[in-house]
Amino acid sequence: MKKRNGAQGGTGEKNRIVQLPTGERITFLDTPGHAAFSSMRGRGADATDIIILVVAADDGVMNQTVESIQHAKRAGVPMIVAVNKCDKHQSDPQKVKQELLAHDVVCEEFGGDVQAIHVSALKGDNLMELAEATVVLAEVLELKADPGGAVEGLIIESRSERGRGPVTTALVQTGTLRRGSVLVAGTSWAKVRFLLDENGRALQEAGPSVAVEIAGWKELPAAGDTMMEVESEQRAKEVVEWRVQLGEAQQLLEEQQLIQVKQQHHLDQYRQQREGLQHLSWRQRKKVLYRTNKDQFSMRPSEKSSGEEAGLQLIVKGDVDGSVEALLNILSSYDAQLQCPLDILHYGIGDISENDVNMANTFSGSVYGFNVAASKSIVQLAEKLCVPLRLHNIIYKLIDELKDELSSKLPPLKTEKIVGEATVLAMFDVSVGKKKLPVAGCRVQKGLLDRRMTFRLIRGRDAIWEGELI
Repeated sequence: MKKRNGAQGGTGEKNRIVQLPTGERITFLDTPGHAAFSSMRGRGADATDIIILVVAADDGVMNQTVESIQHAKRAGVPMIVAVNKCDKHQSDPQKVKQELLAHDVVCEEFGGDVQAIHVSALKGDNLMELAEATVVLAEVLELKADPGGAVEGLIIESRSERGRGPVTTALVQTGTLRRGSVLVAGTSWAKVRFLLDENGRALQEAGPSVAVEIAGWKELPAAGDTMMEVESEQRAKEVVEWRVQLGEAQQLLEEQQLIQVKQQHHLDQYRQQREGLQHLSWRQRKKVLYRTNKDQFSMRPSEKSSGEEAGLQLIVKGDVDGSVEALLNILSSYDAQLQCPLDILHYGIGDISENDVNMANTFSGSVYGFNVAASKSIVQLAEKLCVPLRLHNIIYKLIDELKDELSSKLPPLKTEKIVGEATVLAMFDVSVGKKKLPVAGCRVQKGLLDRRMTFRLIRGRDAIWEGELI
């Protein structure tokens, strides 16, 4: 049985089986094009046999196009270029193919082996030619899979559904998956309760190259996990238990290595600090160390807590595992922790729950949801507790609102505007009662001096005094 899958385009990876008039079937996996879904596109390249690289004829090669080409090269998967939007007046398919040359994608008309098909998704032009090109390439590559033996596949996406529990979309790569089969993926296992195709119709079995929804998982596996069939539930439990223990041991080893690195760094700092104090007496060393750590010692607990309150606490929820992964990847790129700490209290899959709102209220945080809903009672609870609910189904709008909220938490920027400058010509004392006050006789060089402003006295390059004047 030939295994023909296409990839690379929403949220979550979507699959569709196309039946050709000749009887051939092609399974398409559509991946989102937004920059945030880089990991999802990488998994799509690993799962497919042929990548269909969609490039807009009016925009040309964009950053996501280059990234998809790199994923294809890393995975060693052949590709077909679909130049889309060729029906538009400003389209230039020839320019697109020339731009692809800079990324080692050489189309057939330039002497290469990459097929380029001019299509229009809006009008449906040349879509059948694209499908035929995919079939021809599959014939040339002799893509085959064995429908017999144990099932192996890849978890494309996972989510939690009310009434069904954990549900995954998986691509069967070898073997034939049937109801009642026992599967293991990552640190979770399942006895298949039912199989559904891309249209929600029940299936009794699914062979190679078929993407199906699987229900019956005990826990939600992660997108990208390899799925394997085992002979019994007992065997599945043993495999999962062994994998959990292996993961815990690996995590413990990494934590120990991190602790050792931090301890060595602290020891090196301590030795370096002590080397410069060897010639001093213990009293002098104590005084120098006190001065060095004065700022740290002087910070009171109340000041620390007030600084922490300026940060942003987040709860992140998404419709599927890939969406949550994309959001966490965006948050991990945040690099202004010193100005405004950003902490993730909790993240998960599914609609906003009462626990999410209560947790956000406890830590004065915000709830961000992507492609999820909140019931009327949850919205009312959030309004009552003054918990911000940020629900979006377009990822760049969610990112923009997150940026705005972070900006509102940042401390105000202090800018200095010089309104006047003067030069000190002479110093003398003036008696006020029994006190003598120092007075500087100055000549204004620039601007205007206003007694209500703050003044700074500079000698050379050093500021030796700053304050108000009387």
